[in-house]
Amino acid sequence: PTVAAIEAGKDIALANKETLIAGGPFVLPLAHKHKVKILPADSEHSAIFQCIQGLPEGALRRIILTASGGAFRDWPVDKLKDVKVADALKHPNWNMGKKITVDSATLFNKGLEVIEAHYLFGAEYDDIEIVIHPQSIIHSMVETQDSSVLAQLGWPDMRLPILYTLSWPERIYCSEITWPRLDLCKLGSLAFKAPDNVKYPSMSLAYAAGRAGGTMTGVLSAANEKAVELFIKEKISYLDIFKVVELTCEKHQEELVATPSLEEIVHYDSWARDYTSALQCSLSG
Repeated sequence: PTVAAIEAGKDIALANKETLIAGGPFVLPLAHKHKVKILPADSEHSAIFQCIQGLPEGALRRIILTASGGAFRDWPVDKLKDVKVADALKHPNWNMGKKITVDSATLFNKGLEVIEAHYLFGAEYDDIEIVIHPQSIIHSMVETQDSSVLAQLGWPDMRLPILYTLSWPERIYCSEITWPRLDLCKLGSLAFKAPDNVKYPSMSLAYAAGRAGGTMTGVLSAANEKAVELFIKEKISYLDIFKVVELTCEKHQEELVATPSLEEIVHYDSWARDYTSALQCSLSG
């Protein structure tokens, strides 16, 4: 649908990650060819998009993606081997579907957002950082070349970024009845900490896939999606999610396509799901 809309010359309000994560090497040149804008509806990328409005070319130095830390942000690493599906589905801030809630627990969601930010804003992976922000009030930040940091704040509710995407470049008035005002004094404080690479191995996997480029990012996304499905069905353990994604990406290095066609993107998406499913047997055995 995205490709058809681009070829029809329609600007895209992008509400999913997979289009760019898997199809970025194909979709972005196509959008450029048809002079189509891709506007992000995801809260973090909408925040970045809002922060860079009016910045001159070359002013962006660094992107800072915030993450709640998910269901296990306060769990010690040695307890993660005991995680049950019900535990992973208890997101502290957002009310979301099962798959993305598990992705928030593993931090794969944020890793995928790093890749999406690279494609959307042209930032190098070394210039995209992840920060744990438990309150989910600051949705993302950007640092400019003069070391100023701009942030977008709001309640953790998808209605606002979706509204901005649909109304851009205008701002639509919302009454306090429609949208409660953000009261920082009542919130009291906002906290930040660096993510734990041992607790969240998804981050290194996502950065590695992003730097590899080509079909690797789509394989990462598809393998994770299949692994989460298997976890929710209690076919693999929570920690197995990281293991099967890593093994699938390692196997794909043999066949990575740097500048894939749409057909190759679809092919390796399917391959990654099949390979991940096959790994389930070796893990359970």
